[in-house]
Amino acid sequence: MTTTLESDIDDLWHRYDDGLTAADATADDRGTLDEFLDALEAGEVRAARKTGDGVDSWEANEWVKRGVLLNFGLRETERREYGGVGYYDVLPLRETEDLAARGARNTPDGTVLRRGAHLGDDTIMMSPSFVNIAASVGDGTLVDSCDTVGSCAQLGENVKLGANTLIGGVLEPVEDAPVIIEDGVSLGAGCRVTSGFRVGENSIVGENTLLTPRIPVYDLVEEEVVYGHLPENRRAFTRFVESSVSDHDLFEGGAYKPAVVATDVETETLEATRREDALRE
Repeated sequence: MTTTLESDIDDLWHRYDDGLTAADATADDRGTLDEFLDALEAGEVRAARKTGDGVDSWEANEWVKRGVLLNFGLRETERREYGGVGYYDVLPLRETEDLAARGARNTPDGTVLRRGAHLGDDTIMMSPSFVNIAASVGDGTLVDSCDTVGSCAQLGENVKLGANTLIGGVLEPVEDAPVIIEDGVSLGAGCRVTSGFRVGENSIVGENTLLTPRIPVYDLVEEEVVYGHLPENRRAFTRFVESSVSDHDLFEGGAYKPAVVATDVETETLEATRREDALRE
């Protein structure tokens, strides 16, 4: 099915590139778009794949990202309703009847799953929170209050997002890999992970830490500075290091820029990151 769907999306993309519009799209074209969204929701296709060992070995599934873009380019904006409130969008929200059978939960009053979002078994979405199109949330993962999971972001199994955490979306360009949060990661409240940054499995990130490719990660385990990813099995937190403009006349006393410091994960589980099985049973 996936090979045929990929071929259908590629064909539709070429026609769209040649001038196909939403008004010109046929019932078969819209059927292909719906089939694509169904496959995303079922977890049968994903916006990125891992090609080797290590957190730096992810790459985008370009045809999947093209399929997402087609769902915007070949659909008309319509009036819709959510919770009795009207809104305008090209896509409806995701149906959630399948969640109960898989042990997944989304609490009322503000948990929003956009069409094409995948929610794994035994996941929990607390309100208010939002998961965008083509994002994949792995089994046993907790999306806490005021969290946003952006388009195409890939969250692994047993991930814990602290409250008010932002996982950024990366939809274009299609060749860029999205944000990746691997299995077993815990992100503290208020974290921001953006622009295709990748967090290695079993890492713990302190509250209010910004992870983006432009901010250096000082990895004290391997004694190197890396950009764009946090290696696996690290504890990471924000520190400020001296800036190259610190000697400027406008910055008396020095200026500083943010950095991330990464150390070994402590052998003893931190109270704040311990999972309780009762939450997921």
